Amino acid sequence: MIELAGLTKRYGEKVAVDDLTFAVRPGIVTGFLGPNGAGKSTTMRMILGLDHPTAGDVRIDGRRYDQLKDPLTYIGALLDAKAVHGGRSALSHLLCLAQSNGIPKSRVREVLDTVGLTAVARKKTKGFSLGMGQRLGIAGALLGDPRILMFDEPVNGLDPEGIHWIRTLMKSLAAQGRTVFVSSHLMSEMAVTADHLVVIGQGRLLADTSMAEFIRRNSRSYVRIRTPERERLLDVLHGAGITVLEAGGDALEVDGEKGELIGELAARHQVVLHELSPQRASLEEAFMRLTAESVEYHAHSDTAGLQDWGAGWEKGS
Repeated sequence: MIELAGLTKRYGEKVAVDDLTFAVRPGIVTGFLGPNGAGKSTTMRMILGLDHPTAGDVRIDGRRYDQLKDPLTYIGALLDAKAVHGGRSALSHLLCLAQSNGIPKSRVREVLDTVGLTAVARKKTKGFSLGMGQRLGIAGALLGDPRILMFDEPVNGLDPEGIHWIRTLMKSLAAQGRTVFVSSHLMSEMAVTADHLVVIGQGRLLADTSMAEFIRRNSRSYVRIRTPERERLLDVLHGAGITVLEAGGDALEVDGEKGELIGELAARHQVVLHELSPQRASLEEAFMRLTAESVEYHAHSDTAGLQDWGAGWEKGS
């Protein structure tokens, strides 16, 4: 388990992490979300002792990282896949890690096979693609067979087969009772991987809840209806005390999860329906709604403004 208590990090006047308190529990995949600049990477670095907190504490199975003997056997992490000496082979890189943590050489071969790098084990890592570098970083995280695993953007650079592989790997690790903490900007991937979510914005905790509850709390669910007998259906629904909203085109919308009730009312009154479909927000929509006030960098689609800026640049050049 990873436990944070009042974790805070300041860089001068800038508060990167602001009084974070939460726990990452074993047996589930916990997703770590937040806009750019929210403090996710800083938090992960403090968990691993790479940055020292200004205040608060973080524990790995009850101890600080610097109190762990052979730390790779307690927690494995992928924070930066590029943090590898380019002149070393994948094999020699992992052997160095293994020797520094009392891990047998046989384990190096095992993790190379697990991540699919056996065929290129003796090649220098400077020739590796981004995806191969990610696989090597994951091999390093798995090397000590730790009970806790932490991944920052693990699918970055992976092809579809690789993405499916790492998703399955993380789920299987959690199913073994391990603690799995993963940060990613790919909402579609997080939605099918994580069971629990920790969301931060501007260094502060915004949510610590299950995936299903997070989406339910931060999104709108409704039923979309289309019918050639619009006025009859409106009379039926209004008579049942159901509020109906006008949608685009010929569609109607009813807030909440009333699909079954609407279908039963339509059947009872013999109203023909062309569509009766429950609509639920995606993780991305729920995330955008929750973090709207916490985004540090806002992009704009003002092409006219860009054209004006370009014209001004040309005049000034």
